[in-house]
Amino acid sequence: MAEVLEYICADFNRSALNYLGIMDKKDTTIEEKKTAEQQPVKEQPAKEEPVKEQDKKEKKKKVEELSKEIEALKASNEKEKESYLRLYAEFETFRRRTAEEKLALVASAASDTICGLLPVLDDCERAMTMLASSSDEAAKEGTALIYNKLMDYLKTRGLAVIDAKGKEFDTDYHEAVTRFPAPSADLQGKVVDVIQTGYTLNGKVIRFAKVVVGA
Repeated sequence: MAEVLEYICADFNRSALNYLGIMDKKDTTIEEKKTAEQQPVKEQPAKEEPVKEQDKKEKKKKVEELSKEIEALKASNEKEKESYLRLYAEFETFRRRTAEEKLALVASAASDTICGLLPVLDDCERAMTMLASSSDEAAKEGTALIYNKLMDYLKTRGLAVIDAKGKEFDTDYHEAVTRFPAPSADLQGKVVDVIQTGYTLNGKVIRFAKVVVGA
């Protein structure tokens, strides 16, 4: 009987100890949970904020770099544009000057040629004046024909006769050889006679008309 009681007591003790151990574990777990709940939740460090801030800084830096590149390109573009306009203006000036020189050269050559033919016209005029009192009609017609054909051709090149006789004396077109008493008062200061015919070429005087002015 004593052995049975001893066995029962031992078994009870074991059960009590097991129970107490479980309770201790439960209490410990409950305390840990309470402690964990009571402790303030630590905020996780905002890992994204530094990343976002870094991205902003990088974007801002890229924008600044692009802005600088754009400004540099604008400045380069303006420089190239000014250079192009300067070269274009110089080319236009050169082209215009070259064209003017060519025209002047052609005009000069034409003027020299026409001036060389003026004595021929003078000879034709003298011949027609001398033949005016002649009975040789063939000579008159031949001389007049040559003169008219030559004169018509030269007119197409810009040659024009300076109309002088009976006109007011004009130093821009006339060269006074001498003064002669005017046959009438209305001829004073006017061209009484033409010694040598004057000509203009394209509006420019190439030879002044030599005239006698009434005094």
